[in-house]
Amino acid sequence: MAELQEVQITEEKPLLPGQTPEAAKTHSVETPYGSVTFTVYGTPKPKRPAILTYHDVGLNYKSCFQPLFQFADMQEIIQNFVRVHVDAPGMEEGAAVFPLGYQYPSLDQLADMIPCILQYLNFSTIIGVGVGAGAYILSRYALNHPDTVEGLVLINIDPNAKGWMDWAAHKLTGLTSSISEMILGHLFSQEELSRNSELIQKYRNIITHAPNLDNIELYWNSYNNRRDLNFERGGDITLKCPVMLVVGDQAPHEDAVVSSSSASNLICLPCKLTEAFKYFLQGMGYMASSCMTRLSRSRTASLTSAASIDGNRSRSRTLSQSSESGTLSSGPPGHTMEVSC
Repeated sequence: MAELQEVQITEEKPLLPGQTPEAAKTHSVETPYGSVTFTVYGTPKPKRPAILTYHDVGLNYKSCFQPLFQFADMQEIIQNFVRVHVDAPGMEEGAAVFPLGYQYPSLDQLADMIPCILQYLNFSTIIGVGVGAGAYILSRYALNHPDTVEGLVLINIDPNAKGWMDWAAHKLTGLTSSISEMILGHLFSQEELSRNSELIQKYRNIITHAPNLDNIELYWNSYNNRRDLNFERGGDITLKCPVMLVVGDQAPHEDAVVSSSSASNLICLPCKLTEAFKYFLQGMGYMASSCMTRLSRSRTASLTSAASIDGNRSRSRTLSQSSESGTLSSGPPGHTMEVSC
């Protein structure tokens, strides 16, 4: 570790009755692929993993995860786990713009930064929560370090590399659309963009006027140049831990193997995600005494039933596509929990 930095900050959020501000510590650690910044909330709990989050393109940990972790029902979870929010390089608040010609890390290299974080914190295992590019990064990390990952929550993950048609469409879109508009098309569905709601306008303004927009473009390019994760149901390349997949009816990735909730679902529907997350943690043996209510559209399946998920949905996308398309799969003894938003 060539350089370590630590800054004491306090999370900015409205407090619940009787709740005190939650202290947070922001750290920067040097890795073989550059510096990475992460923020730690809470203290480690005996015999419990840390919750580690990784955000999507165009966002940082605050804009991606604060609406979820500030939700009232989520407080029971965060009181039981220390959590680590990772910012992709150059995405943290106040980040300097990388110099012209800077070689931004690939998604695989971003995944390889995570062991440096855990080594610095002396954390042995995690439950990963990732969105979009962050979900891909955590999946790659879990494949490389299965013994350190107890579970994964994957939102809006596309495990496939871009094909030639996707690549050509991306290049053509780049000729007529700005980087900010392309990223908004990744975060939100076309229906949501066409409504141009206050939420869309907010995030359009955030991304368009971001002082680190050049850095965001580098992260965006790394995401579009990702390799295929090569998941094979029943094959050698599988996730060995329990996996919670979040699936939405208005996902912007129509053809992805795992099409899931758009960004607005993460922001506007934290109640469903929180309840599903509690079920998921209970299935892993944690928070057994947690008070639960019925989540009508979540279901837990074994490895066998995960291959034939109920198709009675309003959309044509499913999780059970052929292994030729790179089906996301969790191998035994894991289980898959799918949540529709």
